[in-house]
Amino acid sequence: MWLTVGLLLVLVLYFIVRTFRCSSRSPNPFAVDTRRAPEPLVTDQEERRKVLRKGFSADKVPGQLDAIVIGSGIGGLTAAAILAKSGKRVLVLEQHSQAGGCSHTFIKKGFEFDIGIHYVGELHERSFLRTLADQITEGQLEWVKMDDAFDHVILGEHPTLRKYQLCSREKNYQHFLKSQFPDEAEAIDKYLKLIKMISKRLPLMVLIKMIPLQLARFIMRTGIVHWFTSFFKLGSTSVSDVVNSLTKNNDLRAVICYICGDYGVMPRDASFLMHALVVQHFQKGAWYPKGGASEIAFHIIPVIQKSGGDVLMRALVQRILVNEDGEACGVTVKKGEDETNVFAPIVISDAGIFNTYEKLLPSEMQRKPAIQAQLSSVRHGVGGFSVFVGLNGSKEELGLKAANYWFFKENNIDDLFLKYLSAENKDFTEECPFAFVSFPSAKDPSWNDRFAGKSSMIIVTFACYEWFEKWKDERVKKRGEDYEHLKMGIAKKLIDRTTEYFPQLKGRIEYIRVGSPLTNQFYIAAPRGEMYGVNHDVSRFTPETIASFRAKTPIKNLFLTGQDIFSCGFLGAIHGALICASGVLRRSLYRDLMKLQKDIKKDKTKKEV
Repeated sequence: MWLTVGLLLVLVLYFIVRTFRCSSRSPNPFAVDTRRAPEPLVTDQEERRKVLRKGFSADKVPGQLDAIVIGSGIGGLTAAAILAKSGKRVLVLEQHSQAGGCSHTFIKKGFEFDIGIHYVGELHERSFLRTLADQITEGQLEWVKMDDAFDHVILGEHPTLRKYQLCSREKNYQHFLKSQFPDEAEAIDKYLKLIKMISKRLPLMVLIKMIPLQLARFIMRTGIVHWFTSFFKLGSTSVSDVVNSLTKNNDLRAVICYICGDYGVMPRDASFLMHALVVQHFQKGAWYPKGGASEIAFHIIPVIQKSGGDVLMRALVQRILVNEDGEACGVTVKKGEDETNVFAPIVISDAGIFNTYEKLLPSEMQRKPAIQAQLSSVRHGVGGFSVFVGLNGSKEELGLKAANYWFFKENNIDDLFLKYLSAENKDFTEECPFAFVSFPSAKDPSWNDRFAGKSSMIIVTFACYEWFEKWKDERVKKRGEDYEHLKMGIAKKLIDRTTEYFPQLKGRIEYIRVGSPLTNQFYIAAPRGEMYGVNHDVSRFTPETIASFRAKTPIKNLFLTGQDIFSCGFLGAIHGALICASGVLRRSLYRDLMKLQKDIKKDKTKKEV
């Protein structure tokens, strides 16, 4: 057995070296620390528009492009910025009027609302993620730590609510859990031990996506991978199976499982591997971008432009161009009635697997067995429903905290979601059993300078695309009274429940805007209004699927980036971008970034001495 293991390790090492054998030909994008002192926030909306809303036209397309990126979400912008830092000229094309994907914001009636970036973990100083975020923004993006008690879980209904808190820092996280469940110390220890084991093995998930697919499949299919670790077995194990084996305390089960809202799958269907990655991501606390979520794109775009590239909006990519040799060679952009072909030797899609494979590729390419195999192994994630609320009053006046609140009507989350997501059209407006509530204005220290005397609140829940599907062909903002009545019916239930918990908000509401899965479909091109791309259930994290979902596609010179090739959220999309850029540049960017991270730490230590 050990001889086999040794030979396998040698084989893996050989393929890693072979895969990145051209490293010396691609400049290291992380060769030097490019951070500089943060400049003052740019609040002038016209100046921001020049960066975030630069419209597409054929004459604005840079010449001699090295790559085209479809979509300006975190995965697309990060991949483009890394390539730009390596000297590549990259064009990012965004179908919406504003860059950023789920990180964009909108301003209405004197209020600013974030779309999808509500909080991010692992951004403590000199962490791996912080190092990467600093490099792709040259240190201009400032992150603000949220309250130590960053997540509040509220179970039940008035007047018998039970309230629990999740706190920053690993020891505090453990201590607060045990203090709230003193009889469950053993179960909590076992649970956190599993979380820690999975977080330490995370590099395996990256590695399996970067070695040749045939080798990855061989390791997975033969079961050899399980000789080394139980990491991948937990990918095929549901959250409910693990948690229910640890404790019979239903409130503790709910407090462990609440974070399923961050990846959109009920515990009985969710992969424990995915769950553990999210829990570990927040164990040191949560951060929010100073100036709001749109600061992310605002500071990445200039890095892309420095190498001669650009980010252009209102650029609807109609199709990916494939030449006679079956290689991706560009895209067709539609604006109005005009179509423009834009060519580049590399095409990267941040549009998601379903959009890329089912809508953008030529039909003959779609029929490739390798592509059909990938499509058949996953399904669409759950739709998102958001309520944006403008409040009259500052965070001090309203007593708002830099924290998130998770409301569940009962402590059996599986039963709760199963009943809700299978509800008939006439019933689901009465349910609304789950809500995530957060106050962007309370997290951002620059808010009062920009929107004095105002506050913002966002409420998020899940919603089935089918509930709204009959209006999918209607124009946005022109879907009729029935559609508006349905949206506002759900929104009213969510707002009533929220103001019941925060009674000081009653009478303070100035503005309400509601987004359904159809809203997500229109503004962020989510095929069925999903918040997290492909569904992050157990089947998504089987060893075979983990190996198959990678940046390199069956179409030569076509790469994928973003959350569909790794996992959802800010962290997952950035890892997807790193894996993608590593494949394009044929460099081990993880190694490059870790070396820079180490050098920065050494330099900091020398300065302190």
